[in-house]
Amino acid sequence: MSNTTRRTVLRSTVVAVAAALCAPISTLPAQALDAQWCKDVHIRFFVGGAEGDAFGTIVYNGAKQAAADLGPKVDYIFSGWDVEKMVQQLREAVAVKPQGIAMMGHPGDAAIMALAEQAHKDGIKMMYQNVPVPKVVAAFGGGYVGAQQEQQGRALGAEAFKLAGLKAGDKAIMIGPFENENRGARERGTVAALKEAGVEVIQLSSPPSGEWASDPNLAIPVITAALLNHPDVKAVGYPGGQMLGNVPTYMQAAGRKPGDIFNFGFDTSPQIVEGFKGGWVQLTADQQPFLQGYLPILSLCQQAVLGLAPMNVDTGAGFVTPQNYEIVAELAKQALR
Repeated sequence: MSNTTRRTVLRSTVVAVAAALCAPISTLPAQALDAQWCKDVHIRFFVGGAEGDAFGTIVYNGAKQAAADLGPKVDYIFSGWDVEKMVQQLREAVAVKPQGIAMMGHPGDAAIMALAEQAHKDGIKMMYQNVPVPKVVAAFGGGYVGAQQEQQGRALGAEAFKLAGLKAGDKAIMIGPFENENRGARERGTVAALKEAGVEVIQLSSPPSGEWASDPNLAIPVITAALLNHPDVKAVGYPGGQMLGNVPTYMQAAGRKPGDIFNFGFDTSPQIVEGFKGGWVQLTADQQPFLQGYLPILSLCQQAVLGLAPMNVDTGAGFVTPQNYEIVAELAKQALR
């Protein structure tokens, strides 16, 4: 092949590729980015918890705001944090063939993989929130909005060690879904950070069905027994805002007073704000669940309408303590932070 022919072929290829890349945008109507520009898109959105759940409500409010701003038709799916239920609901969502699905990653890579493959074959855009599924995304695409689990967990463990004034040889309790490969990475990270600092960590495994997140009072007997069996425990870590918001109940059931134990965990909520105010809660890692509702829907709309790549956003925002909780208190009370 001559140099002239090679240049002609190369030029033709570049033009063809450019045309293909531009096609989704060039065919958009002029009003595509007006208000409600996503109105022709159907999305199924996984809230994670049950209706009224402390964390799930903030996610839900973010998703509803995105739907109001952009105009897509959104089906909201409530799962009560039950990973098996989430998988069945995802199977049903893929069968409906919406343009996009925003899925909680709690079931993990292995449980989601086959359904993600089917969604990919059917041309369904996927976003994941709250718990990353990196193997699924690597195989079949999609984006992620949420904190990076192990990274956030380790950071919380290090911060708890410092703020609680712990030292090598002290005891702490950490509660979490340790057996869940993806979801449990956060609490395993907290345990690792504490152990590396010399703290003796007693691990309490939460039920895989999400019962304690749905009804935190179910954990009262287990937490009370652990504190009675280990009266010298200096700190207790909780796996989510539902349980962290229930700390006064746990402590009172165990005969403890505010400040007797350094209580720490994840998320913000009206109950956690009250926990800070009453001296029951000393530290939480904020992961901005409102964004975990809003941004997956925004990204699915951008993918479906504009042909843009999926978003990947780390929403881990830092720590809330007794010194700064009032900054987020009002938004937390409104279920926005």
